Amino acid sequence: MLSGPAGRLEAVLETPADGKIDGCAIVCHPHPRQGGTMHNKVAHMLARAFVNRQMAALRFNFRGVGKSEGLYDEARGELQDALAAARWLQGRYAGLPLWFGGFSFGAAIAIRAAAEFGAAGLVSVAPAVSRFAGGMSKQPACPWLIVHGDKDELVNIGETIEWVQTLGPGPVLEVFEDTGHFFHGRLLRLRSAVENFIGGVRGQ
Repeated sequence: MLSGPAGRLEAVLETPADGKIDGCAIVCHPHPRQGGTMHNKVAHMLARAFVNRQMAALRFNFRGVGKSEGLYDEARGELQDALAAARWLQGRYAGLPLWFGGFSFGAAIAIRAAAEFGAAGLVSVAPAVSRFAGGMSKQPACPWLIVHGDKDELVNIGETIEWVQTLGPGPVLEVFEDTGHFFHGRLLRLRSAVENFIGGVRGQ
């Protein structure tokens, strides 16, 4: 349980089995009002990708989810939850590069958090940018990957592409063919794409 701005936040910290940690990452889950929790399969896969790249990965439940205290706050409070989790992780692993990752609603929160907190890297899977990350005054100034399915039934890929084209230099955008929002049957490919991006940024 971490100390958050609206009360305690339930969290899970995963670390590499060999104990060698050279970075850390915050993973944000999908929309709390649509069943999103830190145990979501895509969020879990993101954490696994970070751990496989020798990073400590912290998944947490936004306010009002699971054992986390507080109430849903239309992405405003959830951003503060992510920043609080980042400060906790930074304090535990002082001096190590910190990344943000997220899926759907959580991806949009991660984008905002990375821009505000500062980050060594960012991974956004099917980000709900039009609803929760539009109108930002600044973009993340770190290496950044967006992964999106071309058959996403919840987050319009056209809106994501249009938004990415307004950014400069902007993120790397990787589009998976014949893939829906939840990446059914594509999780291993998604994990590989994330690991490859992290490895490329970090020279691994």
